[in-house]
Amino acid sequence: MNQSTPARFLALDVFRGLTICFMIIVNTGGPNPFQELRHAQWNGFTLTDLVFPSFLFAVGNAISFSTSKWEQQARQTVIIKILKRTLLLFLIGYLMYWLPFVKIDPQNHITPFPISQTRIFGVLQRIALCYGIGALIIYFSSRKTILFMAAGLLLGYWLLSAFFGDYTLNGAATTRLDILTLTPSHLYKKGPENAFDPEGLLSTLPAIVNVLIGYLAGAHIKKNPRSYEMLALLAIAGFLLLSAGYLWNLVFPINKKLWTSSFVCVTTGLDCLILTVILYFIDFKGKRLGVHFFEVFGKNALFIYLFSEVIPILLSSYYTADRQSLFKALYTATWGQLGTGPVPSLLWSVSFMLCCWLAGYVLYKRKIFIRL
Repeated sequence: MNQSTPARFLALDVFRGLTICFMIIVNTGGPNPFQELRHAQWNGFTLTDLVFPSFLFAVGNAISFSTSKWEQQARQTVIIKILKRTLLLFLIGYLMYWLPFVKIDPQNHITPFPISQTRIFGVLQRIALCYGIGALIIYFSSRKTILFMAAGLLLGYWLLSAFFGDYTLNGAATTRLDILTLTPSHLYKKGPENAFDPEGLLSTLPAIVNVLIGYLAGAHIKKNPRSYEMLALLAIAGFLLLSAGYLWNLVFPINKKLWTSSFVCVTTGLDCLILTVILYFIDFKGKRLGVHFFEVFGKNALFIYLFSEVIPILLSSYYTADRQSLFKALYTATWGQLGTGPVPSLLWSVSFMLCCWLAGYVLYKRKIFIRL
């Protein structure tokens, strides 16, 4: 570990690394994971639901440490960089969901996978849009304006959701807009009756707020990085957001798939509290136990995330002679031998996470940091 690295940057890398680590465990679990490693069925909240919004929070936090570079560059240069990064992230996410660009059935018969059936939005695409829109808001606005815009996006999304739909999968305003604009063939669920995309158009609006609050938290830390007052205010903000989320839940349910405003408040509140704890132990107490492990994830977050997604996608696209996907066959031949309970599923996902960490460690040791 580079001891000259500012602790606040190290805390961000650890926060981001912790998020990526847990994201891999959640995304690559076996057939019967523990309940907390599943997303909430609809309304409600599990620990797993915190992963994606935490990554957006980390994106905003990282932007707060990039603004000093923006001040030294021409406006046109900054805007072009933001738009270029947004486009590249979106394109990478779109192509990743299209892999391997053909459809392969359990008999290993190959059929075309036309662009007319591809999913347009997804996790990386949402990160791209939230980064791009959030970064432009941050670049052109004061912190007070950013705070008002964040509140406006949350309230506006609530009003749109209430007036133009309900809070069900088929009746939600975001579902109706996605079906109207993107058509069912380009959504996550393509069925004529249950077409739906959890990363659709309208629900991207409140997700931008996760980035904005992440930025405000980072800007607050930068202002007085080694102050207990800074730490206390960050914790208070976390508790206030968490309380607001659960109060809002009474009329606008906490729902990850709809990315409701109450969900944003709860997740950003928890992220503020988690970041407070990480800062306290790393920056104020000088603790380093486990820091290096998560720092490896945090330094190459994009590469490791793509690695963790592309490998399962490719392994799940091809089948063995007994018509099992290669991904499932590997699980069956290893931890699946221990039975069908949640423990083998967890051991499998942790093992895969460690393989991803090893890939990131090789880059870390060679000082190769892949960023857009």
